[in-house]
Amino acid sequence: MSGRVLVVDDNKVIRQLIRVNLELEGFEVVTAADGAECLEIVHRVRPDVVTLDVVMPRLDGLRTAARLRADARTRGIPIAIISACTQPEVDSGWSAGVDAFLAKPFEPTEMVRLVRRLMRCHGGEGEEGVPEAVVPGEAGPVVRPAG
Repeated sequence: MSGRVLVVDDNKVIRQLIRVNLELEGFEVVTAADGAECLEIVHRVRPDVVTLDVVMPRLDGLRTAARLRADARTRGIPIAIISACTQPEVDSGWSAGVDAFLAKPFEPTEMVRLVRRLMRCHGGEGEEGVPEAVVPGEAGPVVRPAG
């Protein structure tokens, strides 16, 4: 499976880590340094999945996710937060329309697996509408309980 991923993180090292691991798995990767840059390029790039950090300058990941969901052109793009999140940030993310969370530090294989799953869901081949979260203090993505 291949596809295009827009990776948004203000930390250049993290952007490169995510980029390299996704490219090794055959994904095309475009990067942005913050939410404002993401919103500037998302329509041109037309990604299949967007990954966002939470804490970034200019526009944070949660507000970026909310803006992506509010725009009819980007509403359907799966969004994963890859960040060291608190439980209130996770709760705010669900409200903003985030599809999945992965806590930093993360295992690259878990990140690749999560992106693949989001792409399958977006393409209609996976478990539609099954959000994932990493509960603070736990390893790897976990399925959010229903309700």
